[in-house]
Amino acid sequence: MSIAAKLESLGVTLPDAPAPAANYVPFVRVGNIVYVSGQISKDDALITGKLGADMDVAAGAAAARVCAINLLAQVKAACGGDIDKLVRVIKLTGFVNSTADFTDQPQVINGASDFLVQALGDAGRHSRSAVSAASLPLGVAVEIEGIFEIQ
Repeated sequence: MSIAAKLESLGVTLPDAPAPAANYVPFVRVGNIVYVSGQISKDDALITGKLGADMDVAAGAAAARVCAINLLAQVKAACGGDIDKLVRVIKLTGFVNSTADFTDQPQVINGASDFLVQALGDAGRHSRSAVSAASLPLGVAVEIEGIFEIQ
C-alpha cells in the first residue's frame, strides 16, 4: 500500500507544508536526505500547554502526533508533492514544554513515533531523542524536528 493510501486509510490528510515563522527554511535537502526544521503542535489552532502543569501525557502525545503530520507535510513538499518518494524516517528530536520535575518526555514523543510506524511500517522506525524544554515558541506543547531519506 502506498504511503498516500495508508494515510488516507488512517483518515489523515496532510496539510499544506507550514511556512517558517522566522528567518529559516522549512527543510534542507542534501542528496537523498531531508532535514526538516522543528514543526510545532499546530493543526487548526496552536496546541499549547505545559506537561506536568496543565497538560497530561495523553494530550501531549496527541500534540506530538500533530507534529509528525506536519513533518510529513514538509517531506511531501521536499518530494515535489509526492509523499510516496519517502523512503524512511531516520531520526526525530522531540522537545516537550514541561515542568522541571516532569519525566515522561519519551511517552509524549511516542505520539509521533507511534503514528509514523502506524503510517509507514518499518520505514517509520527511527532513532530519537526526547528532551524537556522550559518553554517553546508560542507556548506550544511540543516541537519535533526530523531527518528523512527520500528517493
